[in-house]
Amino acid sequence: MTDSPAAPEDAVRDFDVPVPYMQRTRDYYLAIGYDTPYRWAHNVAAPFQPLKKPLAQARVAIVTTAARFDPAKGDQGPGAAYNGSAKFYQVYDGDTSQKHDLRISHIAYDRAHTSAADMNTWFPLEQLHRLAREGRIGSVAPRFFGAPTNRSHRATIETDAPDILARCKEHNVDAAILVPNCPVCHQTTALVARHLEANGISTVVMGCAKDIVEHAAVPRFLFSDFPLGNSAGKPHDKASQAFTLELALKVLESAPGPQTTVQSPLRWSEDASWKRDYNNVERMAPEELARRRRDFDAQKEAARANRVA
Repeated sequence: MTDSPAAPEDAVRDFDVPVPYMQRTRDYYLAIGYDTPYRWAHNVAAPFQPLKKPLAQARVAIVTTAARFDPAKGDQGPGAAYNGSAKFYQVYDGDTSQKHDLRISHIAYDRAHTSAADMNTWFPLEQLHRLAREGRIGSVAPRFFGAPTNRSHRATIETDAPDILARCKEHNVDAAILVPNCPVCHQTTALVARHLEANGISTVVMGCAKDIVEHAAVPRFLFSDFPLGNSAGKPHDKASQAFTLELALKVLESAPGPQTTVQSPLRWSEDASWKRDYNNVERMAPEELARRRRDFDAQKEAARANRVA
């Protein structure tokens, strides 16, 4: 017998190392002309609330950063460019007994390697209902909750997180699954999870930006090493979506204490080179950076007009 050939060093590193989203984001905004680096939320400890009842008896809610589709706000479909007009600024909720059309065109998901064509990759309501029918959880909470993708730590901690907590308590939620998409909304859901946990509601964050979530310090985190926008599984792959949610529930049940991270064994593809692309200024020409600055400024204006309205 002979040893199989060693994998190229770059390929091994791609598989072993998660995308450094905080550093990539800092470098990107500096490269397009913003001189003050963003300060990511940082904590060295996290609250922890063990489940108060078995999951088979628990009421479970979803917290999402996706936005409700509004046909008056421009292109929000699969593969749409970043759409600042579709951004929302207040917590909202929706009836989980109804079907919904939630989109993520308002956030910076990975548009190079995924197209946001399957809502189940960021809003696992269908899978959660299945688990309720099967008795894996006690029930799906009657409302789900939308968390604004807010760059302001203070606004998230002092306004949005208490609002979501109040809505959870109103509907007797025992546990919450938080599903972010872009880098900033990984931070948003981390801060919301911390607030819920500190006030008696067990949580698990399902996400793809490991560095951001762990920097903020959450009670429980299921990390899927997928392109942003796929925190709840691969698109059009129900087996992946079912596996991912079940693994999140196992983390919710079995985490021994705060700051527990579990990595999903699923791989996005046999080639991990996609990790080299997201907001990587080393792969962008000066003309591309200038175009992105113009586009970003235009989208900020669109979002500002939407906020005022």
